[in-house]
Amino acid sequence: MNYKLTSRSEFDTMEIAENLESEKFSGMVICLDGELGSGKTCFVKGFAKALGITDTITSPTFSLVKEYLDGEMPLYHMDVYRLEDEKEDFGLVDYLNQEGVCIIEWPEMIESQLPEERLDIRFKVIDDNTRVLIFTPYGEKYEELCEAVL
Repeated sequence: MNYKLTSRSEFDTMEIAENLESEKFSGMVICLDGELGSGKTCFVKGFAKALGITDTITSPTFSLVKEYLDGEMPLYHMDVYRLEDEKEDFGLVDYLNQEGVCIIEWPEMIESQLPEERLDIRFKVIDDNTRVLIFTPYGEKYEELCEAVL
């Protein structure tokens, strides 16, 4: 089952992420898909803010992974857009097995490595400010999360 929410501003996108964070759990995996500038990193900023992370959140495009460890739980923000090979080892399994939350931008680049249970969020650009976020939960925990928050 898919869930849809409309964001009419960066503030809305951050608020959606903050609401989702309220139901976080250790080992959570969120995959963000959408074109450049669609709001993926803005979503991560809202999630990080709700976790109590005070670092500036930027896309980890060139480093692949940024670790934020000063919040309620660790946040591992991944941007795998620049991977040259889907099977390239950048430590994904290690991050998935740690306590914390993994948020992955451009998950289609590593689709075969993604866990079966996760939350996919697709960002669809409508106009300069409006986005439709389509949530697809995989697994009971993620279905319950969507039911509770969306």
